[in-house]
Amino acid sequence: MLHLIPAPLHRALFRLGHGLRRIFLRHLAGEIHGCCIIVRDGQGRVLLVRHSYGPPVWALPGGGMRSREDPEVAALRELREELDCSLVDPLHLGMQSNEFLGSINHVQVFTGLVDGTPTPDMREVVECRFFALDELPERRSSTVARRLSLLKTNAG
Repeated sequence: MLHLIPAPLHRALFRLGHGLRRIFLRHLAGEIHGCCIIVRDGQGRVLLVRHSYGPPVWALPGGGMRSREDPEVAALRELREELDCSLVDPLHLGMQSNEFLGSINHVQVFTGLVDGTPTPDMREVVECRFFALDELPERRSSTVARRLSLLKTNAG
C-alpha cells in the first residue's frame, strides 16, 4: 500500500517521522530493538546505504524490529523492503547495545553474501554502494566501525 505514495512525498514523510521519533525517544526513554545487516559481496566488500532522512552519512542497512519479530526475519525483511535483495546463509554475529536519544538501542547484527542486486527503494534509502573495508567513506555513521568489529570477532 505504501508504494502508492509518490516517492518524493514518502521521503518527506520519513524525514518528518524521523524528527518526531527523535522527540518521542528523548522524552520517553526506554528500550528499542532493531537489526543491522553487514551485506558482503563476492569481493569481500560491504554494502553501505544513505537514507533519505537523518544526517547525510553512509550507514549499514537495517531498521526496527516489530513486536515479537524474529531478528533474522526482521533483517531479511528490512533488506527486501529497502534494497530488494536478500542474503545467502545469513549469520547472526551478535547483539550490540548503545544509547540513542535517551533510549537503549539493542541491535541484532547479521552478515551474509548478497543475493540479488541491491537497489535503493528511493523512499527510505536513496543510495547504496559496496566499499572495500580499507576504503570506507569518511562521512559514515558512528556505529559502522563498531558493527564491523563483529566480523573480526566471529572470523576466528
